[in-house]
Amino acid sequence: MSEPRSAPTVGQLVLGRRLQQLRERAGLKREDAARVLHVAPATVRRMETAEVSLKIPYVKALLETYGVQDPADIEGFVSLTQEANRPGWWQRFHDVLPGWFSVHVSLEGAASLLRAYEPHFVPGLLQTEDYARAVLRSGAVGQTKPDDIERYVALRMERQNLLAAEDGPRLWVLMDETVLRRPAGGPGVMAAQVERLLEATENPRITLQIAEFAAGHHPGTYGPFVLFRFELAELPDMVYVEYLTGAVYLEERSEVASHLEVLDRMSTQAATARRTREILEDFRKEL
Repeated sequence: MSEPRSAPTVGQLVLGRRLQQLRERAGLKREDAARVLHVAPATVRRMETAEVSLKIPYVKALLETYGVQDPADIEGFVSLTQEANRPGWWQRFHDVLPGWFSVHVSLEGAASLLRAYEPHFVPGLLQTEDYARAVLRSGAVGQTKPDDIERYVALRMERQNLLAAEDGPRLWVLMDETVLRRPAGGPGVMAAQVERLLEATENPRITLQIAEFAAGHHPGTYGPFVLFRFELAELPDMVYVEYLTGAVYLEERSEVASHLEVLDRMSTQAATARRTREILEDFRKEL
């Protein structure tokens, strides 16, 4: 039987989409697959959208129904199922990590490119511990209990390991000047955070741009968002848009294209990577 869980891993997303593609190529409807598994059609939909995890007997039954006979193909699906159902490292933080953000952590670990716009804070992947702690203590993201804050800081620091991985993603951040002008934790914390950002500008896989006040308004002023790009064919570009109590994940081509266009326009309007480094060095002198 399939099992519900708080948030899917990328492997489960890929598995579900591959099974959906096989069903559609076989000319079958979800009702047909449901009859084979003796479940409701809604359950098949939840399997294909990774709302539930899949057991190997279910996968094998579906593969047989869809006409997959090559033992190597079947074994590949079995291996994918086993790998997809392994808990992600972030699930150790389930006590403080909401399901809607678990998906984000899973996606960023599988992405080849992350493009982010941040109008309020230094992006989590570039924060120092003290800066992260100061932001969380302010209650800005809903974490106010001391123990929860420390757990959340630990999670944030562990997320940053992917930037040092050989197969880690490229990170391209557009950040409003507001991020620098609104202090978190005092001058010492901000000074260390600026040093961290300056270090990031030396990383060839990280591009950092600041949207200066002097450049005027830009098309991304609605709120923070992240665009994920993957090398996996089953995963199209996705956009993560955060709001006060949760987030949405956009996959519709038109919506993703609109966010990508905004990022491109903002990147031409914002300070260049070289100018951004100069801005950070000048700001460091002010602290």
